[in-house]
Amino acid sequence: MSIYYIDRKNGQIKKEEVAAYRMLKWTYETRVGKTMLELLIKKKIFSSFLGLLMDTKLSKGKINSFVNSLGIEMSEAVREKAREYKSFNDFFARELKAEARPVCQNDISMISPVDGRLVAYENIDLHSEIEMKGERYKLLDIFQDSEMAKEFDLGTCVIARLSPVDYHRFHFPDNGLACESKRVKGYYYSVNPLTMFSLVDVYCKNKREITKFDSDNFGEICLVEVGATAVGSIVQTYEANSYVEKGKEKGYFKFGGSTVVVFIKKDKIIIDGDIIRNTELGYETKVNIGERIGVKYRIEKVKDN
Repeated sequence: MSIYYIDRKNGQIKKEEVAAYRMLKWTYETRVGKTMLELLIKKKIFSSFLGLLMDTKLSKGKINSFVNSLGIEMSEAVREKAREYKSFNDFFARELKAEARPVCQNDISMISPVDGRLVAYENIDLHSEIEMKGERYKLLDIFQDSEMAKEFDLGTCVIARLSPVDYHRFHFPDNGLACESKRVKGYYYSVNPLTMFSLVDVYCKNKREITKFDSDNFGEICLVEVGATAVGSIVQTYEANSYVEKGKEKGYFKFGGSTVVVFIKKDKIIIDGDIIRNTELGYETKVNIGERIGVKYRIEKVKDN
């Protein structure tokens, strides 16, 4: 099975290069692999061990082969040469030049918080299931907080999946006040679509961090960072309970594929049409951090004079 997505820049359907493809297939599709997954791979100790390994100097040797095999554009990075990084994790959480990811400054626009592959769902029913790439889950199960979940009933959900090739820092989608993040313990299943057909409730079972964000243009929204296999840590770099500007860094993932989910309340946003259409067709849309993904919903479009 292959993964296809739509590149927003040119509208073309593209095939995604999957890191460790054979290992993923073995782990999620063979009897022995599935046994190892449940006994070890999904657990914190496995991802923590890999995370520690990727923090060592010995891991530097993996950088060039990773860059070359996946075609990563290092000219966008602040540090362009592999030798400038202390470890693979140092490289994995690399910072980009500001000009590499310009931020849409239109006041009524929400930007993508990450480089990733997006799907979006509108009018989410709290009591029904959302389906993504064969995966089903409920709002309530993600939050593990019935009162918080109710606040986003009939609202909008944007799911941004990061592959290992992507820039792995995440940013704020609007100006606003950022509350302290809440950690939810969980497992470390892969979020790659190749593996998600084999599992149930990945986003509800995996480790995640939830942040309420009182945005200037979209009201109170919720940002959820989801860990995955080999993600040693979700690192928050912002100052809790502080006002932040759109595009400001919120944090970063260490080694591994990851996901960011954004929940917006009812009648607060109109998601861009191409993202909605592609989602309905079963495709993710490749976007970069700073690109517009929607605009402020305006009830008062026409007023009588």
